Amino acid sequence: MAENPNNPADRQVLLQKIYLKDASLEVPLAPQVFTRQWQPQLDVQVNTQVAPLGNDAYNMVLSVTVTAKLGEDVGFLVEVHQAGVFTIAGFAEAELGTVLGGYCPGLLFPFAREAVADLVQRGGFPQLLLQPINFDALYLEHQQRAQAGKADHAAAAAKLN
Repeated sequence: MAENPNNPADRQVLLQKIYLKDASLEVPLAPQVFTRQWQPQLDVQVNTQVAPLGNDAYNMVLSVTVTAKLGEDVGFLVEVHQAGVFTIAGFAEAELGTVLGGYCPGLLFPFAREAVADLVQRGGFPQLLLQPINFDALYLEHQQRAQAGKADHAAAAAKLN
């Protein structure tokens, strides 16, 4: 970390490398699925994993899983693990979580969205355009749930004493 984490001029978030770590498409009912009317229910799951690499470098993997169902049947399942190596310097420890939890996934998401769309189209399905995600709001919500969970745990522990 930088010498003075309070100096905004020392703050840096640099995307050093972006890469597709893993991608897959499953079409369990092919080719029969293409004979059915296509009005799927979509389930989109998003997750992040961060690993420190040392020297202010972090590896982040943004996982996006989309399941398209026709009733109880799975039309397709696509999973993309879009990754990036970031150099993050000059932030206080408390701010680092916000950068890694909100800002960095926001940089990776357009690449993941493009990979998902490409796989779905190559699978023979109509274009799928995932809507933008506000990772800052998701991170804040996650933090609030974690704090509420700690408060609930503390209250339960106090009742036991």
